[in-house]
Amino acid sequence: MFRPLACLVLAALILPGCVAKTAATIVTAPVRVASGAVDLATTSQSEADEKRGRELRKTQEKLRELEKDRARQQKRCDAGDARACERAAAIDRQMADLRVRFQP
Repeated sequence: MFRPLACLVLAALILPGCVAKTAATIVTAPVRVASGAVDLATTSQSEADEKRGRELRKTQEKLRELEKDRARQQKRCDAGDARACERAAAIDRQMADLRVRFQP
């Protein structure tokens, strides 16, 4: 008789805290989800600047590689290799395209 009564008293003391915590979690969940979605959907100016900087560095690296390749092809072209002349011209077009697309 005493044991069931003790369990009921103990449950009455513990459960309101659990219920209140669960209710608070349920009520604040939509707000947390919405704020997370807004944060993911927006890009700060500094993030956009960082992304642009990475793109420019990649483009500059690609241009350096193309310049080296073009110099090799031009050297072969000057030695009389007609195919190397065509490749050098194609590399020139690639470089011009990259410079137009990524103006600093």
